[in-house]
This record gives sequence, C-alpha cells and structure tokens, in this order.
Amino acid sequence: YDYGIFTPIQIASIIAMRNCEDAVAEQARVYQARRDVVVSGLRRVGWDVQSPRGSMFVWARVAEKHLSGQGSIDFAMRLMDEAEVALAPGRAFGENGEGYVRVALVENELRLKQAVRQIDRALNKGIKAPSASKLKNPQKKSNS
Repeated sequence: YDYGIFTPIQIASIIAMRNCEDAVAEQARVYQARRDVVVSGLRRVGWDVQSPRGSMFVWARVAEKHLSGQGSIDFAMRLMDEAEVALAPGRAFGENGEGYVRVALVENELRLKQAVRQIDRALNKGIKAPSASKLKNPQKKSNS
C-alpha cells in the first residue's frame, strides 16, 4: 500500500485506546482546568467567552471597548506590547474571526492565570501602549 496511516501508528493507537484510559482521563482533566481558568478569567476582563467542550483552544470575542476600533491583528500585537501575552488574532483564521482572539491552552494553570491578570491590567487599568524607549527600559514597579 502506498497511502494511509502508517501501520505502526495504527497499532499504537489501538494499544492506547485499549490500555491508556487513565492517561486520557488525566489529560482531559488538565485541559478542562486550563480552560476553566481562561474562560472565567477572560469573562472577568469583560469578554464574551463560550466554554469549549473539547478543544485545546478558547475563542474569545473581545469587548468593543478593548478593541478601540482596532482589528484583531492590531489588537493582538497591542497585547504583546502592553500585556506581554501572545494571542492568535481571529482574523488570521478568516474574515469571520475578526473581533475574536484564540487562546492556546498550552501553559499550566499558574501561567494562564498570570496571562489573564496581565491582560486585565493592560486593558482595564488604563495602561497605554509603551513607547519604544519603554520597551527597551521597562517601567519601574509602582507601590499600588
């Protein structure tokens, strides 16, 4: 045969399906916990977020007040600068993705909580986009 799924992969898949239920259940639990952190956190930020039932991504509709007239690509770039968080702009997945961002659940819960806090601070605490000089020399921490 010259096409199809490589036979050793098929055999390994059968073995995994028969013998690895605990590992699959544990992995599902990990992703569910990560999903819950991101969904609840972004809802607190003020975004419309549906909780996916089976995905390693969360799609979030960005609140219009946070977009400030920007497209999702510019918005994602702004968050890279202001919050130091990388999100995939929805527009990268087609025109219907405009106004959305996609969050990959590839970090642990602690890092995801940190990312949501940084997004919240950048968008809801009046932080403006840093100037080029501030990017080279980070701001001093305030005592607030």
